[in-house]
Amino acid sequence: MDAGDAMERGERAPPLLPERHGAKIQDERLQEPLLKGKKRTGSKAPAVILGFECLESTAFNGISTNLIVYLETVLHGSNLASASNVTTWYGTSYLTPIFGAIIADTFWGNYNTILISLAVYLVGMMLVTFSAFLPTAAVLGGTSVLGAQTIAFLGLYLVAIGSGGIRSSLLPFGAEQFDDNNAADRDGKASFFSWFYLCVSFGPIVSGIFIVWIQENVSWGLGFGIATACIALAFAAFVLATPTFKRRMPTGTPLKRLCQVVVAACRKIGHKLPADADMLYEVSDKVDSQPKIAHTSEFAFLDKAAIISESDLGEVTEEVGSSWKLCTVTQVEELKILLRLLPIWATSIIVSAAYSQMNTTFIQQGSAMDMTILSVPVPAATMGSFEVICVMIWVLIYSKVIVPALRGLSSGGDGEPSQLQRMGAGGLLMALAMAVAALAEMKRLDSAARGEVISIAWQIPQYFVLGGAEVFCYIPQLEFFFDEAPDTMKSTCTSLALLTIALGSYMSSFIYAVVEAFTKTADSPGWISDDLNQGHLDYFFLTMAAMCTLNFVVYSAFARKYKLKTVLS
Repeated sequence: MDAGDAMERGERAPPLLPERHGAKIQDERLQEPLLKGKKRTGSKAPAVILGFECLESTAFNGISTNLIVYLETVLHGSNLASASNVTTWYGTSYLTPIFGAIIADTFWGNYNTILISLAVYLVGMMLVTFSAFLPTAAVLGGTSVLGAQTIAFLGLYLVAIGSGGIRSSLLPFGAEQFDDNNAADRDGKASFFSWFYLCVSFGPIVSGIFIVWIQENVSWGLGFGIATACIALAFAAFVLATPTFKRRMPTGTPLKRLCQVVVAACRKIGHKLPADADMLYEVSDKVDSQPKIAHTSEFAFLDKAAIISESDLGEVTEEVGSSWKLCTVTQVEELKILLRLLPIWATSIIVSAAYSQMNTTFIQQGSAMDMTILSVPVPAATMGSFEVICVMIWVLIYSKVIVPALRGLSSGGDGEPSQLQRMGAGGLLMALAMAVAALAEMKRLDSAARGEVISIAWQIPQYFVLGGAEVFCYIPQLEFFFDEAPDTMKSTCTSLALLTIALGSYMSSFIYAVVEAFTKTADSPGWISDDLNQGHLDYFFLTMAAMCTLNFVVYSAFARKYKLKTVLS
């Protein structure tokens, strides 16, 4: 029903704000280059950002890939404590992006957030490197090990803060370098996202093959020093490339829009919703160029924020998004989208808890094996690089085999799985990866009981399945959250997807504590023992497989009922 139909029936149509051009003027201001008077070379900025990501990924993975071995062998931590410390730190590094996104959107903008984060990042990397040279020296008035631990963990958490700021801002900053009004730039922007993902995968391969070998065979300090040099080089390149960058100024936090909906709905708790949803308040495209989202019937209480009462007549003359009494349907639907995403988001935490085993228990399991394949030394942490290669193989399998096969079976010719379906398949593959890891551990324990040591090659199947789980879970998850997110919350929702990795790591630390509490006794070292031959890591992997399977059932129930966002304009 349009405004004319309402007037013919004697009803008051939703008022429209007068046309303004302020929003367009603001957009033009935000598109200005960072340094006025400098001609921005569009082809250089994205290339610098991609090179930056290669260096940053190498630096971060140069520390994280083999961190658990460093904590155990150099800082003399136990298996359980080291695993818990790694997952907690790893989780923090994926928790900080959500705060980085809020700061970038509200206060600093992407460029300044990256620049400040780089400074913190570099200091943290230097401290971690310094700790590797102090395994026997007293530091800060403590024992030698305590002193090295203090320096190392201080550096690690500075790295977590710095890397979080970069993760939240680098990808959207790269996208800002393209002009959506230019056809060539639009094509370049699509390619940029693909290249960016490849650059993220560059770091684990380089660190797993080269830096890990240097750390274990030459010097931990040299290995960490190379990683530090990478972030220093990235810092220098970013600063020198400043004249080529285009940046947007912060536009304010989207959290305000969400709070306005809640406050407005509570203020009108006694109002009755109109029978026709078209009578709810919305503005025309000429007033607000932001795409309009179709009304949905879920969470009907929030619709009261868009009811137009007599006292709201003055609100319609205010700027869009400034009122705490009257909100548009699009504003209301933005909050509804987040509420619908919440269950999908929550089920991803269990998947991430299982995925985090690659950096902890998988490495511990590999360290108890014969770390050679065909007489070639293979450190346990290097298997993480193999997982990255498996990810690339799975991408090819999906695009060249699975999708064409499903399209051939589909009568309509479009049989490609939806994002939600792929995420469900990823959850099942994660459960399978844990089960395969349990079988490998059973084989290892059986051989250890006979005085034999099996090859680390027995871990190849679990890493291969884990790579498939990553492709089917995390890639469509980022796409799904980005597509479903309102235009004003793209960065925030992308950071929420990364937040599941953080919470999964924290959950993994909690699971370790629960396992120790229930399995460790005076007569038994527990499932995760310092000597894995005396423990039962296979029971732990089977427990994780069971949790992932149950999580898949819960996820499927929510995914079947999920209603995708519909954009009207």
